[in-house]
Amino acid sequence: MVDLRDLRCLTALARHKHFARAAEECGMSQPAFSMRIRNLEERLGTALVKRGNRFQGLTAEGEAILQHARKILDDVRALEQDVRAVKGEVTGCLTLGAIPTTIAYAAQLAIRLRDSNPGLTLRIVSDTSLGIQQGVDDSTYDAGLTYSEGVSTDLLKLEALYQERYVLLAPRTLAPRDSGVATWAEAAKVPLCLLEPHMQNRRILDQVFADCGLQPSVISETNGFTAAMVMAVHGMAATIVPEVYLEAVVLDGGVVALPLEQPIVEKSVGLITPGRNPNIPVLQALRRAADLS
Repeated sequence: MVDLRDLRCLTALARHKHFARAAEECGMSQPAFSMRIRNLEERLGTALVKRGNRFQGLTAEGEAILQHARKILDDVRALEQDVRAVKGEVTGCLTLGAIPTTIAYAAQLAIRLRDSNPGLTLRIVSDTSLGIQQGVDDSTYDAGLTYSEGVSTDLLKLEALYQERYVLLAPRTLAPRDSGVATWAEAAKVPLCLLEPHMQNRRILDQVFADCGLQPSVISETNGFTAAMVMAVHGMAATIVPEVYLEAVVLDGGVVALPLEQPIVEKSVGLITPGRNPNIPVLQALRRAADLS
């Protein structure tokens, strides 16, 4: 019979695309790891890995078996969790991939999840929208928070959470006014610290500015909002953050938050889970915390 440990080795190799890193994840030496992959190939009677000086990918047969392996391992995990759930326990670690604009929401989700499931730990990892989709599919993440647009729903289950709206967070000395709202034209005139150009949130903002015929004054770029918010507090630059951030932070008196209008922009944010087995107990607990079930 095929050993579950062999299937874990195969899925780890597919995730890392590197024998040494996959072996490290599985807690074994690289020679022992390679031997397990070869034994699995012999047992199944087919080559699973394209071999060369380095990992070159899985064969067509390897890709097909990989999908079965992920489903089997998901089912085993669901079985283990179901047994504990019968006893009234939802325990273990749930890894949640989150795009930077959802980190504040993810933290609030972790609080609600912990309150109702004290034996469950939520691990939050910031990643790109593409990285999160790939991570949920290959089991790097149990679930993900990302923009609904562009999610491959043939492989993933997508559930809408909220509409992301945008706020100009600016030092009082740079803000167009102390209260009320701001326009995108006004935001374009102040020095800005925004997310890096390859990130989906930045692409969204760039498209809004372009559609309005505006050229924003971007003086700094970052891959997370912490640096941008520190710059705003210290008077160096303004930034544009999701409205949900303001529900989780206390603003310094020298910073003002002005909802952006003309136009009002909204982007759907959703929860994605594996399409092959979306109902394991930890994911059901996560949905309850997110008011999805």
